[in-house]
Amino acid sequence: MPPLSTQPPVINSLGQPIGHSVPNWQPPPFPEPAPIDGRYSRVEPLDVTRHAASLFAAYAEDITGAMWTYLAYGPFESEAQYTTWAADRATSRDPSFYAIVDRATNRALGVLSYLRIDPPNGTIELGHLAYSPALQRTRVSTEALFLLAAHAFSFGYRRLEWKCDALNAPSRRAAERFGFQYEGTFRQAVIAKGRNRDSAWYAIIDRDWPRLRAAFETWLDPANFGPDTRQRVSLSSLTRAPAPA
Repeated sequence: MPPLSTQPPVINSLGQPIGHSVPNWQPPPFPEPAPIDGRYSRVEPLDVTRHAASLFAAYAEDITGAMWTYLAYGPFESEAQYTTWAADRATSRDPSFYAIVDRATNRALGVLSYLRIDPPNGTIELGHLAYSPALQRTRVSTEALFLLAAHAFSFGYRRLEWKCDALNAPSRRAAERFGFQYEGTFRQAVIAKGRNRDSAWYAIIDRDWPRLRAAFETWLDPANFGPDTRQRVSLSSLTRAPAPA
C-alpha cells in the first residue's frame, strides 16, 4: 500500500514507521460565525430575516430542481417552507451556515457551511453548498468559498475537507478546480432521500494552502478578467498540483 503522505515516515525504536510529531500543537478556536467581506462577495451568518426571502427567490430560478438532486433536502415548495428550514439552520452551531451575498446587488444568492468542526484534530469541512443559478460559475461563488477556506486556515486548522456524492460530477469537478485532492470513496456511506450514496472525499491540508491561496488571489484579481468579463487564466490551471520532480 503506497504511503498517504509525501513525507517519509519516522522510524521508532522498534523499527516501526510512525507519523511525524506535531510539536507545540494547540487546537484552533471554534469558528464563531462572523461576516467576512471580499471584493465581489460577502459571507454572512445565515439570518432568516435578512436572507430567507432573497434565497428562496434565487432558488426559484432553478425551475427543474436540479440543484437539489445531490443534497439531502430540497427543493422547497414555498417561501414559508424554506423559511422554516432556514430558521432551523440559522441556529445550528455545527453545521454553521453562511449566506453568500453578491456585493454588487446586495442579494443573497446561495449558502454554504462549515461542518464536522473538530478543533482537537484541526479539521473542518466545507459543505451544504446550495448555489442558485445566478450564483453558479461566478466570481462571487468562487470568492465566497475562498473566504471561508482562508478563514479556517487563518484560525490554525490544518485540514479542510470536501465530501460529495460520488455520482455528483459537477461537485467533483469543483473540488478539483478549487485545489482539493481526491483521497478515496467511502462506499455506502449515507442514505439520502431514500437512496444509497457513496461519498467521495477530498481535502486541502495546511501545507497546500499557501500555493492555493496565491492561486485564488491571482484568479480573483480584476486584471484576470477582460472587458467582456471572461477569465484570462482559469483557476484550475493555477490550482493544479505541480508534477513530482
